[in-house]
Amino acid sequence: MKYYNLAQSEAKFAELVWKNEPIGSGDLVKLCEKELSWKKSTTYTVLKKLCERGIFQNNNTVVSSLTKKDEFYAGQSRRFVEDTFGGSLPKFLTAFIGGNKLSDRQAEELKSLIDRHKEE
Repeated sequence: MKYYNLAQSEAKFAELVWKNEPIGSGDLVKLCEKELSWKKSTTYTVLKKLCERGIFQNNNTVVSSLTKKDEFYAGQSRRFVEDTFGGSLPKFLTAFIGGNKLSDRQAEELKSLIDRHKEE
């Protein structure tokens, strides 16, 4: 998946689509008017932009995602670790945990996650 950084307004729009998909474009306009105070033209402009990026599609006036929410944010997270920590997950975890202590439950969850994703 290609990496895209969404502006705050685009992220709010994307959340609305993901939460309500599939949604008719007319209903999406009404929802954006209610939730974001957007005009019809703003909704269609942002929709077109995110469709061109391959995140959403608008087929026969029905809007749905080409990239699911979890996939999108997983890609964002990977890109953040790559850009900020040179792709080093241990460096990221060290920074994320900082001086805090992990609970026994958190430590066990991390161990389990590592075991499930270890290369053989």
